[in-house]
Amino acid sequence: MRFPIRARLTLTFAGLMAVVLTAAGLFLYLKLDVGLNRSINQELNVRSNSLVASIVGGVSPRDQSKQHSNELFAEVVRRNGQVWYATPSLGGKALMSPQDLRNVQRRVRFEASVRTSSEVLPARFQAVPAPRGLIAIVGASLQDVREALDHLKVLLWIGVPLALMITTAIIWFLAGAALRPVERMRAEAAAILVSEPGRKLPVPATGDEIERLGRTLNDLLDRMRGALERERRFVDDASHELRTPLSILHTEIELALRRSRSRDELEGALRNAGEQSDRLIKLSRDLLVLARADRRQLPVHKESVALDGLVTAAVEELSDLADRAGVLLKASSSDQGERIAVDPDRIRQALRNLIENSIRHTPRGGNVSIDVARHDGTCRIDVADTGIGFPPGFIDRAFDPFVRVDYGRSRSEGGTGLGLAIVKAISEAHGGSVVAANRPSGGAVVSLLLPA
Repeated sequence: MRFPIRARLTLTFAGLMAVVLTAAGLFLYLKLDVGLNRSINQELNVRSNSLVASIVGGVSPRDQSKQHSNELFAEVVRRNGQVWYATPSLGGKALMSPQDLRNVQRRVRFEASVRTSSEVLPARFQAVPAPRGLIAIVGASLQDVREALDHLKVLLWIGVPLALMITTAIIWFLAGAALRPVERMRAEAAAILVSEPGRKLPVPATGDEIERLGRTLNDLLDRMRGALERERRFVDDASHELRTPLSILHTEIELALRRSRSRDELEGALRNAGEQSDRLIKLSRDLLVLARADRRQLPVHKESVALDGLVTAAVEELSDLADRAGVLLKASSSDQGERIAVDPDRIRQALRNLIENSIRHTPRGGNVSIDVARHDGTCRIDVADTGIGFPPGFIDRAFDPFVRVDYGRSRSEGGTGLGLAIVKAISEAHGGSVVAANRPSGGAVVSLLLPA
């Protein structure tokens, strides 16, 4: 089970603080220990030098006894262990054995316990050789040092956990305050329905990552609402498009079965039913293309083909439709024989849709021109007509499914409104794009751009 973010932040911070506080306490303890011991050693050096100087100068150590307290010790002994001078607190007993005294050739430090008249004190001593075969020994009590270190140790044992608890509590509340806007957004998100227009997550005006997260989530909600609205509109339009041919098909079959009909009447009914079946098949194929494109799963099988050849084939295929509409088809190419890696079936489908759409919106006596060119690594196919062009505001929606230029035209006379949407899907599946615009001289032009 994973802990909440607040708990994880607090535990992580508490762990880091425990390491930092422990390291700081250990550093402070060692620093104080080293500093106090260095001070004692410096004091022993000064006192041992002073004691040796007094021996050299013929001054008796007893004359310096006033400098020695119950916690400062001094002793002068011969190498055979005979005590020549000792502070009263030492009781006249040699601090070092004769063997150790004979080995003193330079400064020697050692620690020992000293029993005074009132207590036993830990002490540090320093022995140095002196003239006339003497050894000068000075010492100082370590009681104050150890008490200071023990006191600091107690303070650290109490202070570090206390500081850790206080800082952990602070970070717990700070984390809660920092994550409170996130929790509000989560609660609001749980209550929001994507279909609710205008309802958004509360975004704190903090100028930080939380505010950016809230704005990003609100943008995501807007995109989801837009996608849901497009999906609903797509389903409604698709249902309407399917209902029309299905209703006609049902009516033709019902009329054919209602009474005895002549052979010609039955052939006419079957012909109408066949036309509606063809329309249903084409519509279902177009819907399948758009559904796959929406999931980015539109299959594209690229081959090396001559693009002008595809244009010529599409023009020949639609020449009868153009003749019936009284529209002249013209094709030109500055890209003669150049080959391009595309899916020929998909590109032919896109070209048919563009040319058929232009023929449908070009008045009798007009013309539709298809131009192919290559420039800066891009193949461009322009399909232009001499019609009335796109209405104002339509270009932005020209490639949406089921969008028509002429809403007054009946659905049986016009297209399904899927042609340009399929062209866009095919172009994007090839890594290209499609652009619609109005020509300055009149009419519309749609440009299919493909990577060369």
